[in-house]
Amino acid sequence: MAFGALSQETRLKLLRLLVVAGPDGIAAGSLAEQVEVSPSNVSFHLKELERAGLVGTRRDARSIVYSAEYDALSALIRFLRRIAARAGRKSARRRSPPRAAGRARGPGNDLLRSAATCRC
Repeated sequence: MAFGALSQETRLKLLRLLVVAGPDGIAAGSLAEQVEVSPSNVSFHLKELERAGLVGTRRDARSIVYSAEYDALSALIRFLRRIAARAGRKSARRRSPPRAAGRARGPGNDLLRSAATCRC
């Protein structure tokens, strides 16, 4: 569900603003001004982010303040890194030439081979 919530440009802008704002968050009205869309449009997009668990809310007097859910975002980043690491290993195996007979093996060679195939 998080991927669907992040598949829209306005939501990405809102989430970036909330991440930068930190745990204090930003009031909905201020978010609407910053992304230059109507308050009702911002409310719709924030509800989608909230439904995905990426944004939390709290009431502050007459305003609703939104903030990023850092634990959920961290979990999403870890998930994406695991996928990327697996894809990188599979891709490296497909590109790697077969080992030559008598070629030295060891941790140093593995490190060099990893550095050579890294797409960092």
